[in-house]
Amino acid sequence: MAKSLDSATVFSPWQEQLEAAPQILVGFSGGLDSSVLLALLVDTIPAQRLCAVHVNHGLSSNASDWQTHAEAFCLSLGVRLHSETVAVQEAGQGLEAAAREARYQVFETLLQQDGLLLLGHHADDQVETVLYHLLRGSGSKGLSGIPASRAIACGQLIRPLLSWQKAQLQSYAEQRKLSWIEDETNLESTFDRNYLRNNVVPEIAARWPDYAQRIAHSAQLSKDSEDLALAVAVEDLQGLDARVERGGWSLCLNAFAALTVVRQKNTLRQWSGLHQLPLPGHKIIDEILCTVIQAQEDAAPKIMWQGLRWGRFRNRLYLVAASDQLPAMNQALLWQPELPLVLPDGSSLIGEITLGKGLRLEAGQSVTVRTRQGGERCMPAGRQHSNSLKKLLQESNLAPWWRDRIPLLYRGEQLVAVGDLWVCEGYQAAPDQPGISISWHLNSLVDSQ
Repeated sequence: MAKSLDSATVFSPWQEQLEAAPQILVGFSGGLDSSVLLALLVDTIPAQRLCAVHVNHGLSSNASDWQTHAEAFCLSLGVRLHSETVAVQEAGQGLEAAAREARYQVFETLLQQDGLLLLGHHADDQVETVLYHLLRGSGSKGLSGIPASRAIACGQLIRPLLSWQKAQLQSYAEQRKLSWIEDETNLESTFDRNYLRNNVVPEIAARWPDYAQRIAHSAQLSKDSEDLALAVAVEDLQGLDARVERGGWSLCLNAFAALTVVRQKNTLRQWSGLHQLPLPGHKIIDEILCTVIQAQEDAAPKIMWQGLRWGRFRNRLYLVAASDQLPAMNQALLWQPELPLVLPDGSSLIGEITLGKGLRLEAGQSVTVRTRQGGERCMPAGRQHSNSLKKLLQESNLAPWWRDRIPLLYRGEQLVAVGDLWVCEGYQAAPDQPGISISWHLNSLVDSQ
């Protein structure tokens, strides 16, 4: 028997969170699903506690009319409305994805600590999503479909209508005499999801009337499989000597080689996700295994994808921020070591005043910051002879992908320190002298979390 679509049934799993939330945002397009969601909400939550968020993408000639409708609808319910116009910039990911990204940026900006964002996705959206991912060749995560809730920015996203089909929403809206807008692009089957909605799902529904429940069940089984895969990866990583590194993380390749191929692939897939980063697909994983992990020890292979880099160094596999597209330091910069200095690539130099260690501090004296040009020589403090910077960096534990980016500190034309690796002989602070302990902070995966 179909569940009744009423506020008590819809929000009973979320009632405690709704009552405790300091902020409740509702994504409001003015379409059927968001209109039903908002109307149901005002039956269970005081309207003054709600804020509807309408994002005007400007992609339709009717966009201004939709915003006017949203304003009138929210006014009729006594709900505050935040409207925001965004510029959708397609960058190769498709117009729908770009619009979604712009919309979620608005939501994330508005969300307060522990706030809730409610969206009106329903069971038919779940069907389209699972079918779409199935036809893309997705694994268990993609086939898990749309989650009923997940973390977003500093709050939580909830989809209370995910168990109800569109027909139930429409019946409720008609009974309540709600008005809603219809996006004319929903009829354009050139978009993959629209094609599924308009051409494929009706055929499935005619053959299997309970299709939504069947697909929702499969999505739950896929989610269970994904949860199990994640738990296995967490357990495997504990035996791989996983470490936090400069700009990312690393794991031991000797221990990794002892895993079965299936568990190796699972570890690679889940590793980035454990750090709230995109999960690589099977093509990227196969490339990491073949190009990076199976490479000769003296090779320096790399795989770069969505701002991430997988590289090999000293028998460890590294996951770090991709850096090849970052701007280079084309000219020397002056740095007063008492103040932070942001470098062109987004990294920064930070100096901490100390006594008896670090770079000798002379009042009011600045240093010049450069990057490698080739041919530099220096003598790290405590050594007896100078050597080429290239050889010294090779001897250090600095991974190759950072060596052209590490800041070099000069006084005049004399190299006095190499990032936070070492101070050169003759420029270290004596036990009774003030000094600067230098830290090189990368605009990295670790720093951003």
